[in-house]
Amino acid sequence: MTVSQVPGSNAAADLARARDQLRGGAPGSSGHGRRLDAAGLRQALVDLHEFWLGTKAQEVGILPDSGFALVAVGGLGRRELLPYSDLDLVLLYDEDLAPDVVGAVADQLWYPLWDAHIKLDHSVRTVPQALAVAGSDIPAVLGMLEARHIAGDVELSTQLIGSVRRAWRADIRDRFDDLIEETRTRWRRSGEIAHRAEPDLKSGRGGLRDVQLLHALAAAQLTDGLGPEVPGGGVAHAHNGLLDVRTELHRVAGRARDQLLAQDADEIGAALRIGDRFDLARLLSDSARTISYAVEVGIRTASNALPRRGLGRLRRPPVRRPLDEGVVEHSGEVALARDARPKRDPALITRVAAVAAQTGLPIGSGALARLADSAPELREPWPKDAVGELLVLLGSGHRSVPVIEALDRTGLWGRLLPEWGAVRDLPPRDAVHTWTVDRHLVETAAYASGFTTRVSRPDLLMLGALLHDIGKGRGGDHSVVGAELATQIGRRMGLWPSDVTILSAMVRHHLLLPETATRRDLEDPATIERVVEAIGGDPTLLELLHALAEADSLATGPGVWGDWKATLIGELVRRCRLVMAGETLPEPDPLDPDLVARGADGGVHVDIVQADSAHTWRVTVVAPDSAALLSREAGVLALHGLRVLTASLGSHEGSAVNSFVVAPHFGTPPEAGLLRQELLRANAGELDLHERLDAKDAQERESRALELGSDRPDAVPVLYAQAPPRVLWFDTPVPHQVILELRAEDRVGLLSRLARALETCGADILWAKVSTLGTTVIDSFCLDLSAADTRAARERIERALLAVVPSPRPEPRPGADEG
Repeated sequence: MTVSQVPGSNAAADLARARDQLRGGAPGSSGHGRRLDAAGLRQALVDLHEFWLGTKAQEVGILPDSGFALVAVGGLGRRELLPYSDLDLVLLYDEDLAPDVVGAVADQLWYPLWDAHIKLDHSVRTVPQALAVAGSDIPAVLGMLEARHIAGDVELSTQLIGSVRRAWRADIRDRFDDLIEETRTRWRRSGEIAHRAEPDLKSGRGGLRDVQLLHALAAAQLTDGLGPEVPGGGVAHAHNGLLDVRTELHRVAGRARDQLLAQDADEIGAALRIGDRFDLARLLSDSARTISYAVEVGIRTASNALPRRGLGRLRRPPVRRPLDEGVVEHSGEVALARDARPKRDPALITRVAAVAAQTGLPIGSGALARLADSAPELREPWPKDAVGELLVLLGSGHRSVPVIEALDRTGLWGRLLPEWGAVRDLPPRDAVHTWTVDRHLVETAAYASGFTTRVSRPDLLMLGALLHDIGKGRGGDHSVVGAELATQIGRRMGLWPSDVTILSAMVRHHLLLPETATRRDLEDPATIERVVEAIGGDPTLLELLHALAEADSLATGPGVWGDWKATLIGELVRRCRLVMAGETLPEPDPLDPDLVARGADGGVHVDIVQADSAHTWRVTVVAPDSAALLSREAGVLALHGLRVLTASLGSHEGSAVNSFVVAPHFGTPPEAGLLRQELLRANAGELDLHERLDAKDAQERESRALELGSDRPDAVPVLYAQAPPRVLWFDTPVPHQVILELRAEDRVGLLSRLARALETCGADILWAKVSTLGTTVIDSFCLDLSAADTRAARERIERALLAVVPSPRPEPRPGADEG
């Protein structure tokens, strides 16, 4: 049968004309009547097509008792019909109907639509045939999960829709891996909407297909719906935003299109009354990242909710394993302990985030919701442990990125940094930038974590990296505006005034080195003088700006940092150092006379008092000095879960006077008497501290590996660092006395291990100063090397120290398995 032989073959022409009028006329025409907004247009198109299809179905005999049913899938099924969407229809029929009857009804339904040039994706099936397709094809079943009855036999439609949903729930355990793999393949092919100049609104990560995935997981009864509620309306609001943009994209293009081209962005932004292409890009970033976060939570929740097979049903329910004060692991996620009190623990947000970044575990949506509901804004000044945990988070490299994203999507990051709102989802103004401004700042901090051992102030490097572009999106010179904001933020965090000054100067001058090195004559002494004058002749600021310049370039995009740029900036820094004053050497802290007096009796004295925050304590030990004492003191502290934040170590007339500021892993520290007893046992050789510390390390790694399984290796604690360790040597005016400065990432019992390594090498520690800044330690030891060949001793000591500190993960060999 030809088209002209089909009765009423031109009957769909009125549908096509009405559709053209709704979407503003055929391409190139001016349209008729009032222009509907995007949402109104979609609803009008749905109503129009439903009316026409219902009328046509009655005309061709698709009636309630006919054995036929017309079912919509795709955009019409979801009530999201776009101006140039295809019609996705399924004609269901009873198995008892004759084939020629079925064919005649189908021809009378399809041919008029084809004749009117209406794009049609159609199928004619019995319910068993449709179920067979749904059972073998993931895209098909996702479409049928959204199927909707249009006309004809309701029972037939209900049978299909109900059977598809029941089969989906029953088979989800076997189909889940295929569903997720297909999703990840789509992401790899289409990229992230939030960070693409010309994103795929349908298939890109954070797009409309991902909303469909969330609906599918909810239909399988693995999740509760569209994900966690977040500020700004959540997934439903983000979904409508993407639909509006795609609707206008169809109108502007005059055809069905999923990819938003840059040339159309201004027109679409104006049509939606949100502004220019940059405003549109910001809306898309916010919507896509909201959906992406919901999908991550949804996939994780669904995976944990999957019905178990065989003996897996008998597996013990997941236990709540303590991770830090008020923080536990539950079902592979970071959760709040039952006794956690967010309202009374101002550092809890940053502590949860730091734990998540350090372990590689995601923060559970329940924990985020509870923190969002209960955690207060941090008052000025922040508690010191809140700043410390923030530095741990930032020092965790790229593991911090998903953690900060989770905090940001749930409103918690803005609670920590209210200034963040101006850069959130802010698109870059030039094509060289890969990321939105907020993501660029986080990426810069992640790269800077690999340079923390290059600088003497890794804490300021991390904060400067996070804030260097914070002034964007506010008008004016972003470096000047950002410097003022950095001052405001630094004061709120409770940094020392001198540190606030350096932080502000980092933001103000973060472009100074790259712009000078690439645009000025480095042979001209005036060029060097201008740079030195701009930074006030501060060598600390110079090294911070040098590290920040590299991190900023790496985070900008591919090819921005290379040998040419690195060489020019390195030469500029070298020349600046030549005209600047030399750096001052570390000096010992003065000893408290009262503590010195306590050592006169030759006994061992241990005191514990609360330090300057609720979770830090000062442990003071006065004892007869010996080469092994520091190693034993630090080992006892580590064995009892006390992390050394700072230490000042000195001696007077045979007595060691050592003071440690520590943070307990959980709760409060043990009694001073217990620590004294353990130290006496260690001095007597009754307690092998290092064997116990090694066993504790091994047990922790084994426990994590068993609980998480081999598919989560990144969450198992290993001795890998973001930044390579660095050993610096400084000569002093006293012959044979040198100062060794070690910059490395922390680990359990590190100070004890370092002291033991120095003891083994025969180095006499005269005094020491220890600082832990986030994940990085900067330990200075004044050593007496008078009994050794100085050069050989230095080499031996350096090897011994580097053997016990974490080092970066080795690069995989080409073709080697990175898992």
